[in-house]
Amino acid sequence: MSKRKCALVTGITGQDGSYLAEFLLDQGYDVIGMVRRTSTVNFDRIRHIQERVKLVPGDLMDEVSLMAILREHRPSEVYNLAAQSFVPTSWAQPVLTGEVTALGVTRILDAIRMVDPEIRFYQASSSEMFGKVQEVPQTEKTTFYPRSPYGVAKVYGHWITVNYRESYNLFACSGILFNHESPRRGLEFVTHKVTYHVAKIKLGLADRVPLGNLDSQRDWGYAPDYVKAMWLMLQQDQPDDYVVATGKTHSIRRLCEVAFGYVGLNWEDYVYVNPADLRPAEVDLLIGDASKARRQLGWTPTVTFEQMIELMVEADLEALRHEQVHVRA
Repeated sequence: MSKRKCALVTGITGQDGSYLAEFLLDQGYDVIGMVRRTSTVNFDRIRHIQERVKLVPGDLMDEVSLMAILREHRPSEVYNLAAQSFVPTSWAQPVLTGEVTALGVTRILDAIRMVDPEIRFYQASSSEMFGKVQEVPQTEKTTFYPRSPYGVAKVYGHWITVNYRESYNLFACSGILFNHESPRRGLEFVTHKVTYHVAKIKLGLADRVPLGNLDSQRDWGYAPDYVKAMWLMLQQDQPDDYVVATGKTHSIRRLCEVAFGYVGLNWEDYVYVNPADLRPAEVDLLIGDASKARRQLGWTPTVTFEQMIELMVEADLEALRHEQVHVRA
């Protein structure tokens, strides 16, 4: 009988990590999830699968811990999804963002090189690397022009992955993922901020929602679709980098229109622009061309923007109703 495949997922408690862990379990993998030893680790997103995954302590700031995990658990695949991933925070904590989101990638690649160079590695790159876009749509060959410390750190993580692939012949891939959302998205991200406030307003728990630049446009997809693309990259004969996107763009206004429209409300009655939510350097238009992923990986998105936002509003309504019932009880 062949040995079960084993995958290590850093950032397993995040949106992507939780969906990827679910997906890998469905594929018959043993899943090892790396978590930092802190007093505030939030296991909510993986609670339903927590008994089926093995959680181990480790930190992208500590290469020794990474090497120890690789030696003990011998994964055949490593998915690096851990990062300081909230763009506004990267302005407040630029050095920390660089340490984790940039140098953390080097530490894990170096650990793989020294412990087992046969491990296949996935790096979570980001459309924020394109920043002030140099062409529309963006492809794997588009020049990077990041507009935040987060974007800059991701560019470093991307190029160090390419560098280790070419220098040490590692099977190392970067997925340049455009925005992808779900009910498990953090509340600090604009999509979930909007859907959560829509649910609160509908239930009479809030009356307005503050937002930043309403004209910003993003290429938004559904997170469970995107984690499948990560896995597909590591199943190919050769390592490569891929843009993962829907190829369609929507503004924050459109996001508000769909979310409020789902509950029968007019968004303009509830949304106001809050100067504190505007970024020092704005990224105005991101739209990806995922033809290479379609062609080589056979990957296509399955959930539309509108379906995804409606799913998120529905999940927020359900969660808030559940809370209300518990409060009354």
